[in-house]
Amino acid sequence: MPEGPELHLASRFVNKCCRGNIFSGKIIKSDVHKSDDIKFQSSAYTISAKSRGKELQLFLSSTADDEKKKISQKKKKEDPQSHTTILFRFGMSGKFEFTTEANVHKHAHLKFFSLNKPRMVLSYVDVRRFGRWEETTSWGKDRGPDPMFEYQDFRSNVIKNLACHEFDHPICEVLLNQKYFNGIGNYLRAEILYQLRIPPFEVARKVLEGLEETPPDVKPNVNGPSSKVKESKTDILHLCHTVPLEVTNLGGGGYDPEGNKADYNAFTDWLQCYYQDGMKNMVDHNGRTIWFAGPAGPMIPKEGKSRTPTKRKKVKAEKDKQSAKKAKKERKTSKVDGISSEEGRKVKTKPKRKKDVLGSGENGIKNNKTTKEKGREKEERKKQPAKKSSQEAVKSEGSRRSERLQKKSESV
Repeated sequence: MPEGPELHLASRFVNKCCRGNIFSGKIIKSDVHKSDDIKFQSSAYTISAKSRGKELQLFLSSTADDEKKKISQKKKKEDPQSHTTILFRFGMSGKFEFTTEANVHKHAHLKFFSLNKPRMVLSYVDVRRFGRWEETTSWGKDRGPDPMFEYQDFRSNVIKNLACHEFDHPICEVLLNQKYFNGIGNYLRAEILYQLRIPPFEVARKVLEGLEETPPDVKPNVNGPSSKVKESKTDILHLCHTVPLEVTNLGGGGYDPEGNKADYNAFTDWLQCYYQDGMKNMVDHNGRTIWFAGPAGPMIPKEGKSRTPTKRKKVKAEKDKQSAKKAKKERKTSKVDGISSEEGRKVKTKPKRKKDVLGSGENGIKNNKTTKEKGREKEERKKQPAKKSSQEAVKSEGSRRSERLQKKSESV
């Protein structure tokens, strides 16, 4: 899920792509998304962006030069607004892409078209459609100051409200409360608590009591988190400021498994606790999974359930590779046997006896007899009287002839 660093990186991406580009025409919304259509329409406008915690504002402004020189009085009347602001919340999978018209993502739900050639499209992409947007100039009322770029206001907001009932809950759950920790999400809370070895189910007020509004003089580590944190110089609120900044310093798209592979690998290498081998996990009272090391704390849920980690992308890729190799090997084996892969599967499930595939005719019919039938014929032959040999037959014929001669002589 995009968190504070990902929203900030998205705003930087939009500003970089849209710098020097002029956009024009109607803003197209997909039919399946539930957010409202954007009413703003201009024959020429610019786009810029700014983030704050888990929200992002897109600023659309009609260009003054265009209004003066390029559009007629009739077209001027078609521009009811000179500017507008769109507030985005990314949900589980929201992001921006800047592509040609031919390469627009199939899950692009809001599209802004450039005026220049070749025509480019800035798209808001959201595969799971949990993200939302609205035309408004203000930030969300239930969102606190940004820990990264409004650090002093962020600290003051937390310290002054410690008596509120929200801080009676476990610290891991309070860290997801955007009223106080705007921009902190699941992976950030795990990394922050892990660095200070704070049990995730410790009472939030107990963890935060005694902290000062004045921040400690500790700068964010550009090279990533240190395995040893000096507790005398930093505290949990300061890590809420420095740890997200470390993610933005990594570059790329931050926590985006669908993004650039090299960027995502840099992010996974940065992680120390979240989804890492040897770490524990537990489902909190809100159904979210918290990763941690050491004791869980006194406020663990009654069930105390843990979840099996989902397979990482590279693990899945390796598994797919092995499956492809196995299928290729089976196809080769089938070709050697002179049968197709489909026939090979049939042979594997129901093997045929060797004698069943012999030729037709007298020999074929004889060889087609099953073992059971042959056994039955053998038993019947045993019951029949044995045939006399040729010598015995000659002997019996001679004795009968002598008997007839003897009878004839006696009668004479």
